[in-house]
Amino acid sequence: MKRFILFTLMLIVGTGYLTIKYFKSLNSSGVHAGNIMRTIPDSAVAVFEFSNDKGFYEIFTDNTLLGSLIGEQAISELDTVRQTLFGNAALQQFFEGSNVFLSLHPNTGAGPQLLLTAAAGKDFEISILDALAKQKKTGMLITSFTMNEKRGFIIYFASLKKRFYLLNTEENIYSASFSKELIAQVASPQNDKEKSAFLLLPDQQNSNSLANLYINYSQLSPLFDKLFKTKNNDIFKNFRLLPASAALNLNYKADALMFNGYTKTDANKPASYLNLFISQAPVENQLKEIFPSTTAYTINMAASDPEKFMGDLTNFQDKAGLKTDRDTLLKRVKAETGINLKSELTKLLGKEFAVVTTRYREKFALITVKDGSKLRPFMVNISTMINDDTGELNYNKLPYFMFGDAFNAFRRPYFRIFDNYLVLANSVKELDSFADSYLNRKFMSKTDSYQRFDNLMAERSNVTFYINFKNARAILKNDLKDNVLNAYENNKLSLLNFESASYQFTATDGNFYTNFCMLRNQPDTTIRSKSDQNQQ
Repeated sequence: MKRFILFTLMLIVGTGYLTIKYFKSLNSSGVHAGNIMRTIPDSAVAVFEFSNDKGFYEIFTDNTLLGSLIGEQAISELDTVRQTLFGNAALQQFFEGSNVFLSLHPNTGAGPQLLLTAAAGKDFEISILDALAKQKKTGMLITSFTMNEKRGFIIYFASLKKRFYLLNTEENIYSASFSKELIAQVASPQNDKEKSAFLLLPDQQNSNSLANLYINYSQLSPLFDKLFKTKNNDIFKNFRLLPASAALNLNYKADALMFNGYTKTDANKPASYLNLFISQAPVENQLKEIFPSTTAYTINMAASDPEKFMGDLTNFQDKAGLKTDRDTLLKRVKAETGINLKSELTKLLGKEFAVVTTRYREKFALITVKDGSKLRPFMVNISTMINDDTGELNYNKLPYFMFGDAFNAFRRPYFRIFDNYLVLANSVKELDSFADSYLNRKFMSKTDSYQRFDNLMAERSNVTFYINFKNARAILKNDLKDNVLNAYENNKLSLLNFESASYQFTATDGNFYTNFCMLRNQPDTTIRSKSDQNQQ
């Protein structure tokens, strides 16, 4: 199951390469999707819904891009389950064409595990499984068990030498997993609930969809805890803290995984930093044009009304109990410099700001301003200048209080202004590195691979998370747990086959329109051309 852990890294998006001709209209064997998802434990971080169609599995087995996300072992195991168990003549007709809900659960002792949930045909009886258990030469040893008054079966696959647990959750809904612990969660009385923890799609939208991806953001932190060595890992940290759920549809594209849909925030839970962008209008993303070519991952934020954003941030910090610390700091700045920093900065603030981490773990804060020449005197007065261009802020945590949670890594940073960009970094060396990229135009946007990827992203958004797998490789190698790293690197089917991935939030009607995109690398045409020459 270690290969399944790779599946978790990109939120179970592997089946994105299924061609349209293999999909039937989604149906749930007479059982509404909401009723099926209600039986899935709330510990799930994501649920992928697809049709149990023969053509689907043909592509699922042979698709090497899908394997790059799941791994060879997982593909083999799932294919064995499909062919040996559900492909058995006794069961096939009752599950063929049904929707399968594949959910990922990070809070199991053995690490992230998968759960399969589906509704059998209306004429299916559990006695059919009892009869199957008596058959010989099926490649399976089947024994029954009962867990919290729910009937189940343990299927031992001779070819895998592993146990697979199948549980009759309720009526004709069945849950199955290689994890006994996960099946115990399904059977738990606490799992009997009236509704799903996930945002559901309207019936019409569901019926017209090729496949769906549902995400429970509250479970992202437990997932990352299973993947990374430290809980303080900053990769997409703000993304993980958003109190929300999402429902996304698959959009077919030959060389990319693409999902689009909506993220709905939970008004009953405390707001997070990202909630501040819901009340903003979408902004054309331009700051990404100056991201260094060494960029590993970023969070890029955009506010159509910077003054409103600053006001909302103040209210957010007040509710978080930060009012006293912030006001004390700003009063000190006023007393020592005569500058009303918040007021002056608000007047000059542009619409975009970002935090960029490079492959060398350099970290930059990039902030657009209306006029860099007007901002410079204020920055000089609150800093100790190292030279004519560079200074160190004299006050601790100013970026955090001025711009919010995403800037918490910059306590007393150094600053430099490049045209109409304010750049912060924790060392002069890092600022010099950015200066080299900026002045010599060494930007990610100048590379062919990024331009291919950028064409797939929405032009306007309010929050964008981006990762470049090649540049992030050294960071992931150091930060991922050993078993996850082994699956990431020592597998010919690897995430390294992909160029980049992004997750975008665009404010609309009090929530976020959401885009997920993951682009594969282009084939190495140089190797191919050499091979062609050798054959001539």
